[in-house]
Amino acid sequence: MTLLKFNQPKTYGNILDDVFAAQPWNKLFKDEVLSSDFFSTYPPVNIHETKDGYNIDLVVPGHDKADFKLNVEKNTLSISAEKKIETHSEDEKQLRREFGFRAFKRSFSLAENVDAENINAKYENGILKVTLPKKEKQPEETKQIVVS
Repeated sequence: MTLLKFNQPKTYGNILDDVFAAQPWNKLFKDEVLSSDFFSTYPPVNIHETKDGYNIDLVVPGHDKADFKLNVEKNTLSISAEKKIETHSEDEKQLRREFGFRAFKRSFSLAENVDAENINAKYENGILKVTLPKKEKQPEETKQIVVS
């Protein structure tokens, strides 16, 4: 078996590529964050805590309310959406199509003090707002122990 390696002349572009290719974070940045489907697969999220609960805001433009599914199972909140756009017109000749299907799924571990029965969500202006209310603290019962 013969292996051939061709050496290309070093240019500024090649030298910079060699320097940044050696960094492990570059692979993450290049492959995950800078890919065209990163934000459609993983929508950006803001999470805020208030005195009454937690607020999760997801940026997911272009969806309808019916596209979203929110489930709570085993202390995990799963938020997903799927949208298929299928339009076909006999009058138009399609030259290029770069969209037609969008989907994502995000999961969040819930804190023990979250009231899972009263979680609600609202979608407006491309932002899905999920409200996770906190449970009311149960007062600790005082137990009298009788000495015998």
